[in-house]
Amino acid sequence: MNNNKNTENAARARVFSDVHFADIEADKAYAAAARLTSEIETVIVGKHREVTLLVTALFAGAHVLIEDVPGVGKTTLASALAGCAGLEFRRAQFTPDITASDITGFNIYNRSAERFDFTPGLVMTNVLLADEINRASPKTQSALLEAMEEGRVTVDGNTYDIPDPFMVIATQNPSGFVGTYPLPEAQLDRFGIKLSMGYPTLEEEMRIVESRRERDTRAAVKPVISASLVSFLRALVTDVRVDEEILRYLVTLVGATRTHAAVALGASPRASIIIKRLAQAYAFMNRRSYVIPEDVYEMFRVSVGHRLILKNEARLRHVTESAVIEEILRSVPVPYKGKR
Repeated sequence: MNNNKNTENAARARVFSDVHFADIEADKAYAAAARLTSEIETVIVGKHREVTLLVTALFAGAHVLIEDVPGVGKTTLASALAGCAGLEFRRAQFTPDITASDITGFNIYNRSAERFDFTPGLVMTNVLLADEINRASPKTQSALLEAMEEGRVTVDGNTYDIPDPFMVIATQNPSGFVGTYPLPEAQLDRFGIKLSMGYPTLEEEMRIVESRRERDTRAAVKPVISASLVSFLRALVTDVRVDEEILRYLVTLVGATRTHAAVALGASPRASIIIKRLAQAYAFMNRRSYVIPEDVYEMFRVSVGHRLILKNEARLRHVTESAVIEEILRSVPVPYKGKR
């Protein structure tokens, strides 16, 4: 136990050294997160909540699934996040002919050296945009599982670490079902948050049309923080305090999904773990060093719906995952409002 703690402290010390923030003040950390959000919003108009949630997921070390119709800014949002955070970005256009080795990498024989050399796949980056992920075969989709869960890939028995920080942002179109493969439950469970962009208002769309001059989103934004600072802020977020009453509230909410009359399969303990991390990051985004019930409330709403499998009779009655979530939130007593 002590060895693990010492290793963790040593890793954190290296991060502190990398960014020269050994004596960082909380206000500087909060300001860095605010700069990132503001810069993204120079190209993403009218989507403050979605931008905040995406940055929250970045600091929580969570992956994000964005489900919406084409053309509402899903790819732009992912690209802007990477560009503003100073992170390496790759886009994988998922199609039926893309293979698992395209994602993870593969070994190729080097004739002159008489050995096999590893060729890195698309996953070897900081931010991977898995565009239209449900158009790839289940085998290709499953190639992401190890990367998303453990931050590494295994090819021909050899393990390769993925650059840190690492984040998958996947998109899918809810209205296009031809040639798609629904994501299996195990894959969905790896996504911390599921978002929907929605159409802009008339005024917002006018601003988008008038301001869009650069075809490349990354050319329209500038990096306001660095990859090493993202790693530092991720470590800082883990220190945000979660009191026992708050943790009990979180676990009770997740447990209620397993006993709800309309639910065939509820959220797993993995959901509890990721909601805790997201709540810590959301508290940090709101300039707090402690989690309050509202943080858990908001993260539960965006983190659980895609993990639920409803009973057939519930679907016949047009019950939705959102309705189940709201009912659970109303039924579980809210603890005290948190303390400093």
